[in-house]
Amino acid sequence: MTDTQTQDLPGGDMFTLGTPIADTKSPDGPIEQRWTTAKFENKLVNPANRRKLSVIIVGTGLAGAAAAATLGEAGYHVKSFCYQDSPRRAHSIAAQGGINAAKNYNDDGDSTYRLFYDTVKGGDYRSRESNVYRLAEVSTNIIDQCVAQGVPFARDYGGLLDNRSFGGVQVARTFYARGQTGQQLLIGAYQAMERQVAGGTVTSFTRHEMLELIVKDGKARGIIARDMVTGAIETHLADAVVLASGGYGNVFFLSTNAMGCNVTATWRAHRKGAYFGNPCYTQIHPTCIPVSGDHQSKLTLMSESLRNDGRIWVPKNREDCDKDPRDIAEEDRDYYLERIYPSFGNLVPRDIASRQAKYMCDEGRGVGPVVGDFRRGVYLDFADAIARLGEDAVRAKYGNLFDMYARITGEDPYKVPMRIYPAVHYTMGGLWVDYDLETTIPGLYATGEANFSDHGANRLGASSLMQCLADGYFVLPNTIRNYLAEGPFEPISEDAPEVVEARQAVEGRIKTLLSINGERTVDSFHRELGNIMWEFCGMERTEEGLRKAIDLIRGLKEEFWRNVRVLGAADTLNQSLEKAGRVADFIELGELMCIDALHRRESCGGHFRAESQTEDGEALRHDDEFAYVAAWEFGGDSAAPVLHKEDLVYNFIELKQRSYK
Repeated sequence: MTDTQTQDLPGGDMFTLGTPIADTKSPDGPIEQRWTTAKFENKLVNPANRRKLSVIIVGTGLAGAAAAATLGEAGYHVKSFCYQDSPRRAHSIAAQGGINAAKNYNDDGDSTYRLFYDTVKGGDYRSRESNVYRLAEVSTNIIDQCVAQGVPFARDYGGLLDNRSFGGVQVARTFYARGQTGQQLLIGAYQAMERQVAGGTVTSFTRHEMLELIVKDGKARGIIARDMVTGAIETHLADAVVLASGGYGNVFFLSTNAMGCNVTATWRAHRKGAYFGNPCYTQIHPTCIPVSGDHQSKLTLMSESLRNDGRIWVPKNREDCDKDPRDIAEEDRDYYLERIYPSFGNLVPRDIASRQAKYMCDEGRGVGPVVGDFRRGVYLDFADAIARLGEDAVRAKYGNLFDMYARITGEDPYKVPMRIYPAVHYTMGGLWVDYDLETTIPGLYATGEANFSDHGANRLGASSLMQCLADGYFVLPNTIRNYLAEGPFEPISEDAPEVVEARQAVEGRIKTLLSINGERTVDSFHRELGNIMWEFCGMERTEEGLRKAIDLIRGLKEEFWRNVRVLGAADTLNQSLEKAGRVADFIELGELMCIDALHRRESCGGHFRAESQTEDGEALRHDDEFAYVAAWEFGGDSAAPVLHKEDLVYNFIELKQRSYK
């Protein structure tokens, strides 16, 4: 690491430049052979030795539950942690639309290579080739695994598995279970994990939140967790730790994530030495129910699968925005995605659909109630699909989504077009990992949305479930053994200085939060942080705005630790205390996100820098300057973060500006 300030780089006064970083685990040779080579060359652990090794897994979503089930089946001792009252409450359950796999059942030109290509292109050429190809290769196994578990994927009239399309592709490769795909997949992974719980290889700890990582001799050896019911601080030790704790979209306060979703597990690991990759890469989903006022604490996602049959439009004339949409003539409607991107139409990637919806509303052609200065909504219309397919067919494909929309809005989407607007949904950034999914802390692994590795600057729809199950069922079990084969590891005691220090840090933090006794609620700080992030680090960013955001967040952090009011006690159920710890971490993360966005002076994926655009307003990348992963090292509470660059080299896909026209 260097201590030289990088004044010549964008935002260089905010960070220091460290030594370059590289993924040294990926094999060389033809890309289609690398995963096979890696599996063969990785060390093995014989069944008798597996019984002597232990793994902690934090998170029970698709990545965590699948990993726990698979490692437990292999014979390792697994401790599984979740903050929910049941592993089945993990947020993977909320994923609706489907899961991608390159099966090519429709014979429409799909292949492993095409899924690989679509994913790299959709991510705007900011992901690793080796990781993405492996994901595409493994995808076909996931469907077979889930069918064997009894996941009720939709089937066609002849009984074969059905597919539909998602944004950013021109083939149908998305397997789905109506609008409940995440729920059905999670039930499959959950029952596989519970089988191992019954068999004694997996121990499940519900209502437990990880608050610190234990690192001894440079290796991850356990966690400090709080029993959220009793308030007890517990020490849990193991030979390796896996974080499958999801993303950090709730840094924006309003998002499609469950309100409990947080960054604490990965942020605590980051502070202990795990690099954070591309933190500013967040996904804005185009198909959400619009904000209706200041009373909301979260937003509701309407599945992207709706864009298969729904047509997106706004009135051509501003004076029509107040009209009932059914009274607006066809010639007065602007189907703007079909007009601007004729090859993909309504199935352009999420970042493009979101940005264009914002442009329409900024022009004054949005629909629905006025929120702030604009009408924040566009129409998603199923009239053509109902006329073409019949209402019963549309109900069979999307019925639960339509019912959810009707319950929330009081409007019948079979009769009146839905209103949608972009909202924060997913995070492509996460802990930096190598090909083995190992972080920069040996023995600490990150899977699913908790890592950064597969989606670049924008995730294609239906690829989240694919990555989570690929990591949990197939990738991690074949890579973590390369580390565990070095065991048996030296036993670690709860009295070890590193363990005691981690526990005392947690207890001290809790004591501080409860003793401030200020005047502001935790939620008020969270909402203010979210407003800053959405305004200055959302869909459109500028250098001036990001610098302002950093100053505002630093001021907010100072006030938080001086003026927050956390009610209750430490030794009992205390949701105010839980929120306070999470928001404190969100504030620190928000600052790093803005620094990362400030330094990346290019438009890439959904991250539009106003200073970097084409003549017709499209995103403009700068591959000569920014074709790298930004891996951030924690510099300390009073020091600047350290930027380590991992150069992205493309040998199998041509690096070029995206076009969906």
